[in-house]
Amino acid sequence: MAIEVTGKQIASDKITIKDVFGEDMWFCIPDYQRPYVWGEDQISSLLDDISHSAINTPDSQYFLGSLVLHCEPKNFKGTSYQENSVLDGQQRLTTLYILQAVIRDVTKTETRKSTCAKAIFQKGNPDDGIPERLRIEFAIRKEVETFINTYIKEEGGTQKKEELVVLATTSKDVSIRNMANAILIISKWFENDDNLDIDTFFPYLRQYVILVYVASSELEDAFRLFTVLNDRGIKLRNSDILKAQNLKEVSTEEKQTEYAKYWEELEGELGEDFDLFLSYIRTILVKEKARHNLLKEFEDNIYKPKKFNYTTKKYENVAPLLKKGDDTFDIIKKYKTHFDIVFSGNNHHINNNWAFDNLIKVMQDTALSDIWIPPLLVYRHCFGDHKIFDFLKLLDNKFSGDWIARETPTTRIDAMNSIIKKIEEIDALEDTSKDDKLNTLFVDLAFKFNTSQFLSDLDINTIYGRRYARYILRKVDFLLDAPLYSEKRSSYSEMSVEHILPQNPEATSQWINDFTPAEREEWTHKLGNLVLISRRKNAGQGRLDFADKKTKYFNNSIESFPNSLKIMQKPQWTIKELKDNHLQLINRIKLHYNI
Repeated sequence: MAIEVTGKQIASDKITIKDVFGEDMWFCIPDYQRPYVWGEDQISSLLDDISHSAINTPDSQYFLGSLVLHCEPKNFKGTSYQENSVLDGQQRLTTLYILQAVIRDVTKTETRKSTCAKAIFQKGNPDDGIPERLRIEFAIRKEVETFINTYIKEEGGTQKKEELVVLATTSKDVSIRNMANAILIISKWFENDDNLDIDTFFPYLRQYVILVYVASSELEDAFRLFTVLNDRGIKLRNSDILKAQNLKEVSTEEKQTEYAKYWEELEGELGEDFDLFLSYIRTILVKEKARHNLLKEFEDNIYKPKKFNYTTKKYENVAPLLKKGDDTFDIIKKYKTHFDIVFSGNNHHINNNWAFDNLIKVMQDTALSDIWIPPLLVYRHCFGDHKIFDFLKLLDNKFSGDWIARETPTTRIDAMNSIIKKIEEIDALEDTSKDDKLNTLFVDLAFKFNTSQFLSDLDINTIYGRRYARYILRKVDFLLDAPLYSEKRSSYSEMSVEHILPQNPEATSQWINDFTPAEREEWTHKLGNLVLISRRKNAGQGRLDFADKKTKYFNNSIESFPNSLKIMQKPQWTIKELKDNHLQLINRIKLHYNI
């Protein structure tokens, strides 16, 4: 049964798996779709759910999920037919496709083998208006098409276990890797005698398992629908549609294939952070706070920007900041290279020590915001590694200075964008040496912040419980590593802020003798009394006297934190040691922040 949609009509109905893979149904996985990513959990769950329903309610329909489709007419060698582009549900649909290929190759029943073969590949019949093609085609992805022809379309293809094991573990293509693995998972499931036999499973799958489709002939309506319906948590991202828009504009077919493959490699590497990385590109180009989703930002502010004409009182088109196609892919590749180097952790060549990488690690682990990343990428694009650590220190000081001084998020974002503008403005200066440009940049007002409020929060106010507490304690550790920075610092799976003087000391403890109630109230939560530990907090041991706390609690929890190690060398912790430590840290911070 072909899905019938006309005009702006939205069609919706339930459909059996038999009809989903019927001879008049054709699907396309569009180029903006994400790769096939289902693994053992999702596939086994699907098989188990169908099996359970077949055993317990054999005469009842089982709802498997939904499909969102964009239906459009196609023509293949003079044969007209309707193709259904899958906007939502492709993970499940692809799994069902692979499932029938496996069943074809393991069944002993010739009619079942023929049924599965027709579900996978339809031989043409011009007299009946039936084109010859795969039931599901994958746009752009030539490697995936080759894989399907070899291991899914071809009878016996799913039995090539040794080849599939290699592909499942070594293929660079995300879809191929997971499809090969899916074949192995499904084959293993049917080999298990504890699972439902094919003679019971397959008829139930074909006749009683249903999907609900929602279809439209208007692409915009179909996209609107996919945002509402969800394929078991695997949604299209803005970047998926952005990819499709740009692939269509690429200059040659060869480059189109190259860029599509590169994009999928980025998807596999960055995962859910891919949209985030593209937002850095958006910031670099637009240099303003984002006010819409990523796709709309690229379309309205990068590809088709407008400027308000105060004379005509109308918005007018201006030159694009970037063109779709090759230019977009090229700028992504360029800044991805800078991104990889900056966050590689292998930049010892900068200043011949680990200072750059260690400061990056502090910001990456504890900054709670990534608005500092675009300016750093722009700097590296303009000036390379030349004095990049000096720039990073200024950038970090501005970022953290505004944060700790309680500037609003919008103000902080605007500040980072101002730095991007200033970098590009100074880089464009003619007849000026690189060092002269950087000397001008490093003293620019864009790096100034409210030092009085900054110091007030760190010196006078309590910092425990503040969102920046872990950041400033990691920053202190970074400063205490100076000037050698000979040790490469790492991230910690557990990192807690601990008090030396406990928040609630025992009434009989030495703490009560060493600190008055007024001193405890004033100093307990200040910078000088706080350290980082690489473990979860233990309220009971945290209240021990100083000598016991050092041996029983802090031991093996502070091995990499310079400030914590420094404090643990002290024989006692009284108000004098606390005040002295606090003053030392504040002075070290003031020196670093040039206050």
